[in-house]
Amino acid sequence: MNEKNNIRTQNTQKSAKHIQRQSNEVVVSVVIPLFNEESSIDELISRLEKTLVPFTKNRYEIIFVDDGSTDKSRQKIKEHHQRNSKIHCISFRRNYGKSAALQVGFKVARGLYIVTMDADLQDEPEEIPNLIKKLNEGYDLVSGWKRKRYDPFIKVWSSKLFNLVTSIVSGIRLHDFNCGLKAYRKIVIKRLNVYGEMHRYIPVLAHWDGFRVTELPVQHHPRKYGKSKFGAGRFIKGFLDLLTVMITTRFMQRPLHFFGTIGTLITVFGFIVNLYLIIEWLLGRTYLSNRPLLLFGITLIIFGAQLISIGLLGEMNAKSLAEKVDYNIKDKF
Repeated sequence: MNEKNNIRTQNTQKSAKHIQRQSNEVVVSVVIPLFNEESSIDELISRLEKTLVPFTKNRYEIIFVDDGSTDKSRQKIKEHHQRNSKIHCISFRRNYGKSAALQVGFKVARGLYIVTMDADLQDEPEEIPNLIKKLNEGYDLVSGWKRKRYDPFIKVWSSKLFNLVTSIVSGIRLHDFNCGLKAYRKIVIKRLNVYGEMHRYIPVLAHWDGFRVTELPVQHHPRKYGKSKFGAGRFIKGFLDLLTVMITTRFMQRPLHFFGTIGTLITVFGFIVNLYLIIEWLLGRTYLSNRPLLLFGITLIIFGAQLISIGLLGEMNAKSLAEKVDYNIKDKF
């Protein structure tokens, strides 16, 4: 009897510890990259606490990633950390960019759900419960959709063009890929590798990795504090990054499909141009020595053959690395 009682006591203690671990588990991690946003920090933290405390039953964490700010952003966050230990800050020595800030924040986030948002208060912290509820409908990533935007005209229309092109190229239909307000399941952020300016394409990367991605309309507000970090150069870089994402994800294991397709089309076009000139020459209608079109056709054939060769070299490299591919496994039985 004593042995049985001891066993029951041990089992009860183990169960209690397990429940305690679950109750202490972080439910939501909010990752916030920022650069010179000291004016908005107090209001942002206050609204986040009011939203997260009842929603998560006080099981949350707020992770600021200070991307080399030169104002008093870090000092303000430190003051809040001394008051509330659930508020954390990682400070870079210099400005590395939003993608780097998100990647570092993702590495330390402990929540079952991870929410990202900007620090400028253009997005509402009160939207977080709605994003999490949408995740629980069976999605892995929910991206905010700023249906009505309060941004400068050039930023609004360049974003519309960017989102349209990205939707066509990626095959995933979203209205707002670059909205800072997003919610993820933990498994998604642990598989992401965000660098350069790839934060714009997180939904694309997740979708191509087999995760379910959707969007949810969110409220958007004019900027209350600070200055916008938007510049015309980011628009051009965005499309270059889209090309990078497409090549390094969709065609990483089959580079010949990308380079070979383009190279074949160019080679065929060059062949058609030269075939036309040869027929004209055989019929006595032209001389090849004074036709620049002949050189153009030859150049196309050479360039196309080079692209096909690049694709073949890429295939050889992909085959040698095939055993190191990290496949996204959904379940095992």
